[in-house]
Amino acid sequence: MSRFCWPVRVYYEDTDSGGVVYYANYLKFMERARTECLRAAGFEQDQLRQDQGILFTVHSVQVDFKRPATFNDALEVSAEISEQRRASLTFFQEIRRAGEKDVLCSGHIRIACVNAHSFKAIAIPDFIRSELMSVC
Repeated sequence: MSRFCWPVRVYYEDTDSGGVVYYANYLKFMERARTECLRAAGFEQDQLRQDQGILFTVHSVQVDFKRPATFNDALEVSAEISEQRRASLTFFQEIRRAGEKDVLCSGHIRIACVNAHSFKAIAIPDFIRSELMSVC
């Protein structure tokens, strides 16, 4: 398994009245990294829906907030697959300031593969799984 990293800049709109990143925005940063990981593996989510009839949806989230990020910080958001099941993948993700070791936020995000019309869980196609495993 690989570790995918995506750069994110903290904008003023990402912060709260205390000048730190609002907690829910860490989830947005993690979502961007997972989306870019999928893209790096050669898959666009709108094309997966149109061509394969599948969607990836968030099933569950467990996040630990350790240190705050602040306005204008350059961050690195990682995404790596830590567990695979027939119809879901769990990503372990960390957010750090670029070039630093200290983790600001980490989480386990489980995504499910679902039928785009019925929203019922379905098996992740093998060709998607293998490509994702090589990038994430």
